[in-house]
Amino acid sequence: MTGERAAMEGKMIGMPASPGIVIGPVHLLLWEVPEVPNRIVPDEAIPHEVERLRDAIEKAKQRLVQVRERAERHAGPQEAAIFEVQIAILSDSELVLSVEALINQNIGAEKAFDLVLIEWRQNFARHSQPMIRERVGDLTDVHIRVLSILLGLPDHDPVDLPKGSNAILVTHDLTPSLTVQLDREAISAIATDAGTRTSHVAILARSLGLPAVVGLRDATHRLIGGEEIILDGSSGVVIPHPTPAQMAAYTDRANREEADAVELRNLIDAEPITIDGVRITLRANVDLPDEAENAAHSGAEGVGLMRTEFLVVGRATMPDEEEQFNAYRKVVTAFGDKPVVIRTFDIGGDKLPVGGYPTEANPFLGWRAIRMCLDEPELFKTQLRALLRAAMFGDVRIMLPLVVTVDEVRQARKLLAEAAAELDARGVEYRHNLPLGVMVETPAAALAADTLVKDVAFFSIGTNDLVQYTLAVDRGNANLASRFTPLHPAVLRLIQRTVQVGHANGLEVSVCGEMASQPIMAFALIGLGVRQLSVAARSVPLVKRILRGVSARIAAEAANAALATGTAREAERELRNRLLSAFGDAEFLRDGLPEYVDGNTFEGFGGP
Repeated sequence: MTGERAAMEGKMIGMPASPGIVIGPVHLLLWEVPEVPNRIVPDEAIPHEVERLRDAIEKAKQRLVQVRERAERHAGPQEAAIFEVQIAILSDSELVLSVEALINQNIGAEKAFDLVLIEWRQNFARHSQPMIRERVGDLTDVHIRVLSILLGLPDHDPVDLPKGSNAILVTHDLTPSLTVQLDREAISAIATDAGTRTSHVAILARSLGLPAVVGLRDATHRLIGGEEIILDGSSGVVIPHPTPAQMAAYTDRANREEADAVELRNLIDAEPITIDGVRITLRANVDLPDEAENAAHSGAEGVGLMRTEFLVVGRATMPDEEEQFNAYRKVVTAFGDKPVVIRTFDIGGDKLPVGGYPTEANPFLGWRAIRMCLDEPELFKTQLRALLRAAMFGDVRIMLPLVVTVDEVRQARKLLAEAAAELDARGVEYRHNLPLGVMVETPAAALAADTLVKDVAFFSIGTNDLVQYTLAVDRGNANLASRFTPLHPAVLRLIQRTVQVGHANGLEVSVCGEMASQPIMAFALIGLGVRQLSVAARSVPLVKRILRGVSARIAAEAANAALATGTAREAERELRNRLLSAFGDAEFLRDGLPEYVDGNTFEGFGGP
């Protein structure tokens, strides 16, 4: 077998999560509870085992202090507070005494600690109080950290990588505690076994500008760490031990992509107008307040979606009003008088506080988003007060996620009025009459859009969840990624209906899901009548390039042809051929467009 053929057979196929090509060494992060062998110790060894336990706990606490300090430098003090909780867990005398009780029954320190932590995690996961259930993630981290010390395993914390390492982080999944430790000056790309294009890790990678491939399934078992790999975040490919020919080919592609990026930057100030004169409003999605300045200089005409749950994910406590106000104000002031649409907490599904809500069998259909906010009015009103105050600095618009009935909108309006009254009572200035809109991300909301029009100021279609709920496909399940097909005719018809209802009632209708960032998807959306798009900031110039190279009339013809098909594959073919024809089969499109490679999956977009 030739070296070239062997390298190709070793190629790993996942899902493209964040574009870009990186060639670098693997930093393998095996952040999972290790297997612990049973070990019975004689009576005379018990004191030594107790001492080993106490030493391991002390070393773990010292390590957590170091990790917390580094996380503060990378992510800020609020995000680093997660490690204070873990230090407190290790300082809990009940925990230590429970482990020592098992050691006194002649069980080795590592197995005793393992058994106690398993029991604690199970008890916390079943607890009736959400705040207790949220500690499960912390317990898991503590479980891993102390066992690693007791078993003499390597310390895998990613914060130890020196700056300039150009390392590719390979791990099963990014937990909140790992996310806040990421150093962008040391990590150049991310590869995970778990996840999909719309999972938390993928969205975060795009926000950080880190190329990423997710859904690799077994990369952590196939790689050993330290070896050089090629990661192609545009096509979802990872190539271990690349040959010289592959290195040259991907280096050449990376150079071409950089040249394209330079060309795209020249479009920052260009108008997003189709060749037949239809103007499209193009805004940016913002996940983290620190992204606001870069997003404001991307050519975006405001923010179409600010995801506020990233203020919560990885946190041990909810942010208070002042912290939220400062975060929202930072984004609003960065965009001056341009609209900033801020989504209220969409907590749940794959975007959870520390530990999340593990007792829910199906969190995507559970207590999440607007449901949680309405059931926790004090938590919700804290956010609403912060939003009302931040609106003094610009054009803020509030958006409610996962609405399925107008009753939810009316309840939210009532709480918004209460929040305003509370600010009045404190003598705090705020802006009155903020526009209140909803995300259309379920078939229920799309089909009953006409029941919402009198109570909302705008619609924003969240395609990530709309695809998930329409097709009954868990967007976070890598095994179902090939079935997550945004171009399914049912999805296209729901989008078209929402646009038609909104425009007939004088409402602005935008699309803010990941669908809008893909060239072929943006083309389809324009054809379906969408005139406002919100995309990742780095995608703004690319989408402008697409818009300025097509006509809305041709896009409408392509969308109508796609709507008339019976499958996502047929819809994709109709759209793809027309888009390539409009651009004269341009190379930059052929490299970046999804294409079916088997019965039901996109290469470079939807699945492996």
